[in-house]
Amino acid sequence: MLNVSVRPQPAAVAAVSALAATAGKTSSDEILVEQIAAGSKPAMQALFARHRTYVYRWLLRFVSNETLAEDLLSEVFLDVWRQAGRFRYRSSVSTWLMSIARHKALSARRRRTEGAELDEKIEATIADPANDPELALQEKDRGELVRRALMRLSPEHREVIDLVYYHEKSVDEVAHILDVPPATVKTRMFYARKKLGELVKGAEKVRC
Repeated sequence: MLNVSVRPQPAAVAAVSALAATAGKTSSDEILVEQIAAGSKPAMQALFARHRTYVYRWLLRFVSNETLAEDLLSEVFLDVWRQAGRFRYRSSVSTWLMSIARHKALSARRRRTEGAELDEKIEATIADPANDPELALQEKDRGELVRRALMRLSPEHREVIDLVYYHEKSVDEVAHILDVPPATVKTRMFYARKKLGELVKGAEKVRC
């Protein structure tokens, strides 16, 4: 089992620094993958140190469980270790990582006990501002309202918003991660932003 940790190791930090001194920023990820394919553990540690944070945050928003997100993070980079030799550079390394992470998160969702949908559990644990005006009045941070509204979107709409705004992925990159046409990404973005705006406005009206 590949030993990875959410916290960076000194060796990994040193490896990243050494790589930066010898390679350009745009090509360093690909160089690391080539070295990983050749069995380089320092390269594996360096890639993990560079990308672990945003992959972990993506997984956490997807599964809403810190322990599970950490486990899935380890699985993602274990797959990288095993599959580096099959990476064909059709996308950026970060997009490749997000594709693996999404697959892991979807698999984890399907394994949830008693076949319950993850989003149904999320909905059950989030108070509806329309049903609790006192709670809504206490929520003065609009960012919190947006976060809560985001969790109430459908899985398809939520992941598109997450990838575009939180991870700054392009439409083409999101299409690659989700394995859908770019036009589908644009359509989902349109309806996701519309629904998100409606949810936030509704929560703000209740708060006022």
